[in-house]
Amino acid sequence: MKFSVSTYSFSQLTSSGEKTEKELIALSKEMEFDGIEFAEIHPPKGVNKADYAKELREECERVGITAVNYTIGANFLYPVGGSVEAEVSRLKDELDIAKILGVSGMRHDATGGWKDKDRMGRGYNEALPYLIEGCKKVTEYAKTLGIRTMVENHGYFCQESTRVEKLINGVADENFGVLFDMGNFLCADEDPIFAVGRLAPYVFHVHAKDFHLKSGDSIAPTNGFFPSRAGNFLRGAIVGHGCVPVFQCMATLQRSSYDKFISIEFEGIEHAETGVEWGHNTLLRYRDVLAG
Repeated sequence: MKFSVSTYSFSQLTSSGEKTEKELIALSKEMEFDGIEFAEIHPPKGVNKADYAKELREECERVGITAVNYTIGANFLYPVGGSVEAEVSRLKDELDIAKILGVSGMRHDATGGWKDKDRMGRGYNEALPYLIEGCKKVTEYAKTLGIRTMVENHGYFCQESTRVEKLINGVADENFGVLFDMGNFLCADEDPIFAVGRLAPYVFHVHAKDFHLKSGDSIAPTNGFFPSRAGNFLRGAIVGHGCVPVFQCMATLQRSSYDKFISIEFEGIEHAETGVEWGHNTLLRYRDVLAG
């Protein structure tokens, strides 16, 4: 296994102006990551997205780090442009950006679920045909570019492993799989160990993410916590410091012959560079132990 870092992990630095998105590439290399994952890209004013993607790829080549994945949003139930076809067209444009970046995979969301006004009598199974149609059309185009597409266990509605598995098997294309986020299952109150056992055969990319967890059977903690779907409370943690069984997830993935990148996705309150560095140290130690 090799380790990369999502640019999302450094949101503190980019939002404060401490670092530009482009400067994160050299920073990731200095922190001895093998790869970098782009969570959206944000061109400076006056620069078009394709030209900016080329700049980012050239900077990766200059510092000697691999651009491994590109992650963007999507919604096939309430698509941008008002139709599944319009959303597919938008995602095809994003795949063209992914190709310029030089990544091998792109994660797009599927949906955040039904809006309140449409929810009566509709659950995940009623949404599934729309999600399958959109994901299938996107991955068919991605194949022509040599890029694999994936969804993430993300956003409450599509979060637990049974729902992700249904979508992947509904699309039924070897070019379409899952970005397995170790921590996100807790947002839907699912044990990550059960989830990794179910989804390991479909994994294209991995996020190492950790959370502090407080039971919902208590007074809600203040400052930094958010509710899970069932009312437990989560706060982002340095990888290895929280409640997510990161080592066991890695061990299960290794048994399933996963040998690709794992990206740190840090969401904690600690300074981003500290949080990422300490999480990286933990992953390196876990890898050494797994190697025997």
